[in-house]
Amino acid sequence: MSKNLTKRAEDYSKWYNELVVKADLAENSGVRGCMVIKPYGYAIWEKMQAELDKMFKETGHSNAYFPLFVPKSMFEAEEKNAEGFAKECAIVTHYRLKNDPEKPGKLMVDPNAKLEEELIVRPTSEAIIWSTYKNWVQSYRDLPLLINQWANVVRWEMRTRLFLRTAEFLWQEGHTAHATKSEAIEESEKMMHVYADFAENFMAIPVIKGLKTETERFAGAEETYCIEALMQDGKALQAGTSHFLGQNFAKAFDVKFANQEGKQEYVWGTSWGVSTRLMGALVMTHSDDNGLVLPPNLAPIQVVIVPIFKTDYELGAISKIANELLNQFKKIGISVKFDNRTTQKPGFKFAEWELKGVPVRIAIGPKDIENGTFEIARRDTLTKDVVSADGVVNYINDLLKQIQNDLFNKALEYRDSHITEVNSFEEFREVLENKAGFISAHWDGTPETEEKIKDLTKATIRCIPLKRKAEEGKCVFSGEKSTGRVLFAKAY
Repeated sequence: MSKNLTKRAEDYSKWYNELVVKADLAENSGVRGCMVIKPYGYAIWEKMQAELDKMFKETGHSNAYFPLFVPKSMFEAEEKNAEGFAKECAIVTHYRLKNDPEKPGKLMVDPNAKLEEELIVRPTSEAIIWSTYKNWVQSYRDLPLLINQWANVVRWEMRTRLFLRTAEFLWQEGHTAHATKSEAIEESEKMMHVYADFAENFMAIPVIKGLKTETERFAGAEETYCIEALMQDGKALQAGTSHFLGQNFAKAFDVKFANQEGKQEYVWGTSWGVSTRLMGALVMTHSDDNGLVLPPNLAPIQVVIVPIFKTDYELGAISKIANELLNQFKKIGISVKFDNRTTQKPGFKFAEWELKGVPVRIAIGPKDIENGTFEIARRDTLTKDVVSADGVVNYINDLLKQIQNDLFNKALEYRDSHITEVNSFEEFREVLENKAGFISAHWDGTPETEEKIKDLTKATIRCIPLKRKAEEGKCVFSGEKSTGRVLFAKAY
């Protein structure tokens, strides 16, 4: 199997696009800016979804589903949110087509089927959900309301890239209502920590927890918490956000509750979400010039067994051993595939599973059976070992854990070596052009300076780290007083 992938060092963007398609994750569709997620790609998303869903339920959340369409007047109720998403909205104006009398076989919009009120195709669901919460919340006994939905949303992006930015994408969005401000803030922070836990322990991606600046904050939020990751090309990627909404949506949709003294108060809200953009992060953090590299905790197939044979008799003997292995692996929860296709040679299969990022490969031939050993290949390091057949199951169980840890540590080492402190704008530009990664710099706290730096360098403030040290200094651009460093980077 010929991979013919562009090298990352030559053109990182082209390498990424080719890999997503050739590894059977996704492809462009017949709809501009929309993608088809193929079965192998969707299997990875399903594993992500399953783990996140478990984590949400363990923190007390329940799943529900809300409509795809939002009446325009309802969408406009929270002004900042509406303004923030206005340019990305798709709008339904009519509900019927009819035959075009001037063009046989063609359809046209029926002018008599105009909607009384236009419908927005949800770019996010705060409006429809908070209008519903008005009916669900009457008393403090109804709180907290902890709801999540798995859904699709539409944001009419002009420049699209598979998984990273598409006009329609899959995601989850949590929306919670609370009796007090402190409870809502605690919820916002808790979900940021849940996302960080998932990114690091399942995706093997180290992240920095922080706050967005006012300019980068979610439209309609009082505070946005985020986790930021660094890709192999030195660009940052926002891997998840959690928003403290204050009482903005409660006031816009009149969501009140009677407190224990019987007085009416507005509830306090949060919203939080991650999307199929995480698939892009997974690809870009670990993969190499040979194809995908998947962390075992999210790999749909963790182990592939490839038989090496010349005759049907040899295949029969190998199949007997392979099926015994299949049963042993399945008993301890390891997903395994026996690739017994007779239409492809072992070399083709090796290349295919390497491209698809299967963490561990077992090759079994007649000599292996004779010697009582198997050849074990690691996808992440492309190294091989010969292991005794008797201990192979335990060996691979430990190896999968080792690979998961090694991938995280490799990404962490890269990330940490690409956080650079600078103290002047000249240094800032030099690092941005020649090294990339996160730039730790003093900022005067004004949106004006933030915007000027963005205009001049294309770098944005990715976050104000939660764990930053108190350190007085001078803004790298304006020279004005600063109380701490923030992280800048070019980003996806």
